[in-house]
Amino acid sequence: MDYSAAAPLIVQGDRSVLLEVNNALYEEARDHLARFAELEKSPEYIHTYRLSPLSLWNAASAGMTADEILEGLTRFSKYSIPDNVGVEIRAAISRYGRVRLVRDPQDPTRLRLTTDDTLLLLELERNRYLKPYILERLGAHTLQVPASRRGHVKQALVKAGYPAEDLVGYVSGAPLEFHLRETMLNGDPFHVRSYQQQSADIFWAGGSEGGGSGVVVLPCGAGKTIVGMLAMDQVQARTLILTPSTVAARQWQEELVDKTTLTADQIREYSGARKEIGPVTVSTYQILTHRKRGTKGKNLPLEQEFPHFALFNQGDWGLIIYDEVHLLPAPVFRITAEIQARRRLGLTATLVREDGREEDVFSLIGPKKYDVPWRDLEHQGWIAPAICCEVRIPLSESQRLEYVMAERRQRYPIASQSPGKLEVLDRLLRYHRGAHILIIGMYLKQLRQVAKYYDLPLITGQTTVRERQKLYAAFREGEIKTLVVSKVANFSIDLPDANVAIQISGTFGSRQEEAQRLGRILRPKRDGGQAYFYTIVSKETIDQDYSANRQRFLTEQGYRYTILYEDEVPSELPELRQVAQPRAASRSSRPLGHSEVEP
Repeated sequence: MDYSAAAPLIVQGDRSVLLEVNNALYEEARDHLARFAELEKSPEYIHTYRLSPLSLWNAASAGMTADEILEGLTRFSKYSIPDNVGVEIRAAISRYGRVRLVRDPQDPTRLRLTTDDTLLLLELERNRYLKPYILERLGAHTLQVPASRRGHVKQALVKAGYPAEDLVGYVSGAPLEFHLRETMLNGDPFHVRSYQQQSADIFWAGGSEGGGSGVVVLPCGAGKTIVGMLAMDQVQARTLILTPSTVAARQWQEELVDKTTLTADQIREYSGARKEIGPVTVSTYQILTHRKRGTKGKNLPLEQEFPHFALFNQGDWGLIIYDEVHLLPAPVFRITAEIQARRRLGLTATLVREDGREEDVFSLIGPKKYDVPWRDLEHQGWIAPAICCEVRIPLSESQRLEYVMAERRQRYPIASQSPGKLEVLDRLLRYHRGAHILIIGMYLKQLRQVAKYYDLPLITGQTTVRERQKLYAAFREGEIKTLVVSKVANFSIDLPDANVAIQISGTFGSRQEEAQRLGRILRPKRDGGQAYFYTIVSKETIDQDYSANRQRFLTEQGYRYTILYEDEVPSELPELRQVAQPRAASRSSRPLGHSEVEP
């Protein structure tokens, strides 16, 4: 058996891959693995990856070959790669595209499912997932399926283990002529970064049937909105943009007016506040998934159950952009399965979904078309360098007793809202005086206590859109240096000067939330400065366990978390300017309430 002591990987027969962190080749091996493997565990010294069919199909759809994967694994592996792993990698990669969806030249209401493998067609013909959609067999290589069920057929094929290459093509949509500006409204030149142009070009694929649907994965602060604009510029058709919030929708509107020749009259908002449709329409997932009263569980047609789904068919869209596609609600997956003739672009910082529906993103929005390691962009200066710290604090004796005696579902609220976290928050605020700071949490009572104690503005789901925009603007202008925010600030908020984030509670073990919260401080700083991301957790509790899970995705991107204990948190730096002074009111020594959680 070959053995290379200096290599950082061990590839095992169960398709797991162990990566040694304290190795000179760690970063190079990690970046290779991130293209085709999923990170499962990331303790201090050994990280565990998994070769899954979906991760390999995404790699294949991005043009990666089995030979490239195996060459890298061989180069970085201490031992020979088990024979079965090599066989399974080649098999998974080869499955992508063995089945093709194409138009039926004789019947526009039907599609043809074709393969060169006659036995595979026989297998699929009997597959329980695909069988309900088969209309007719045409010879040894072709099945007919309904064009109206294109998305459902692709979902069935993924479940069957043979993801289709969709070559049916798309409707053009109503034309919309516009251009990207050379200078923005403030007179500054508008530059498109090379990776932004490259990701849009790969998505568009020259307008061929092989392009036009897929997901672009870029870090927060890397300019995903610009990628969306570039795709719009290539399509030159009416566009529907779906966003996670009204604030995000309005930021899209502002960016489009600032960087394209589209006018404000051409860009309309379809939200809870306004319901207008224009050549470019920006909407929110929340309004689209508003369910008509009394329809739940009645198995009605989608547009009867969700009346705002009519928007998908009202604009003759040539492109639909799904911003923060990892947040896509289940009902929007359902309607997306029925609008496969429209070009679809998903934008996200992470394809991780806590509900496990990554396969639906793959089959209904499209495969991952472009991805780049976060640290690569950091090294190039496109996102700010960040230091990540987890600060572990003990529970007091009385809190520990309450935690031990509580039911399991109550333990996390007790641990994550420990008043001891506020002592560490004091030190961090003193240490970072003068910085632009976000204090982020999940529990409203905890956030209100912090905001009241420091006399700081608070943004939650109950804050009006107008007030949110006003506070964000004041933060950007430097009038406010510290904001207390709930999870409504996780997504699509442009706060370029934010350089410190302090997380005092989070949504259980959500990896996507951890990535988004770090992303709030990653926009490059005008002074080229460092960003700092702190998570305060109660040690030896479920709070610490959830924190470990939350960090997995960022660890895959190359971020390391420094573990600090309460007495290791840095003390005040007297030369820094004052940012917040606590009021004289004393804090309660009792744990905060457990029921008020940001919805």
